[in-house]
Amino acid sequence: MSLDRLNLDRFPRIDLCHAPTPLEFMPRLTEHLGGPRLWVKRDDCTGTALGGNKARKLEFLLGEALQQGANHIVTLGALQSNHVRQTAGAAARLGLACTVILEHRHPDPDADYLRNGNMLLDLLLGANMVFRPGGTNMLAALHEVGAELSAQGQRPYLIPTGGSNPVGTLGYVKAAQELLQQAKDKNFVPDQIVVASGSAGTQAGLVVGLAALASTAVVQGFAVSQAEHPQHQRVAALAAATARFIGHESELPPQAVRVNADYLGKGYSIPSEAMVDAVQWVARLEGLLLDPVYTGKAMAGLIDWARTGRFRRDENVVFIHTGGQAGLFGFCDTLSQPRPAITTNKAA
Repeated sequence: MSLDRLNLDRFPRIDLCHAPTPLEFMPRLTEHLGGPRLWVKRDDCTGTALGGNKARKLEFLLGEALQQGANHIVTLGALQSNHVRQTAGAAARLGLACTVILEHRHPDPDADYLRNGNMLLDLLLGANMVFRPGGTNMLAALHEVGAELSAQGQRPYLIPTGGSNPVGTLGYVKAAQELLQQAKDKNFVPDQIVVASGSAGTQAGLVVGLAALASTAVVQGFAVSQAEHPQHQRVAALAAATARFIGHESELPPQAVRVNADYLGKGYSIPSEAMVDAVQWVARLEGLLLDPVYTGKAMAGLIDWARTGRFRRDENVVFIHTGGQAGLFGFCDTLSQPRPAITTNKAA
């Protein structure tokens, strides 16, 4: 089935993204690792409040919100949530009120984490910030705040973590078509697509979109928020729900969802040495800034897999850059620590 036949235009959507985002070859990282051929899909360049992958989801989510007559957007995330920042920016752009529920998930935050990065941007964007301690049932908190706003005469629209429900996931069903067309224009076929796997909407949407287009590309998710088994279940469930939502008749095969949690480290938003190395490598080899919570850990996985031969050297591997660079400023001390010099793997 093609995406044309799926007709995503039947779903309400607003334009928020600078799309298509660039698809760029990474020659120096490819050379230093000795292969595979590495590409980066620059979804950090989507615009709206510094950009990032959530803008694609918000096109469909806020399209539905406007269709329903909402005037107040409510969402949730950790203190340094990229999704919260992009939602606040999109709401401001549309003239909608926005309340964000922020969970203290980091076990040992410093002053930069508490006040800088996305926290500063949420404030600048005019979001009403509500704080909850770590371990809070955040879905329940979302509905509680929504009910309070409704009682005040507001018309709230509730967006789950990361915008990752079947409506938001449409953003990456659509992005799959964009990516494959760009690869065709550049005369290559993607073998593997690497993405940070958190709230699951980006990975699930790519899985569904590629299946609908009968692509042979494999989507490899690197978990950044929980262990491998529950993350695999989360992605698989959302992919199946999204496929049903868009009317994709064929059942997704079990092997379509691939998740690895070896680079999660001690948990969500907790830095690891491999993440710091990956962020520094990519910055110094490609002039490309990753983020410490999502793309830094996913790139750590990609680099290790390349160095240990888990990718073929002749493969084309596309890394989805989901944005989040604002989070760098919440981890100043960690990221400024000296690390070992960059070494090559060309002879490996």
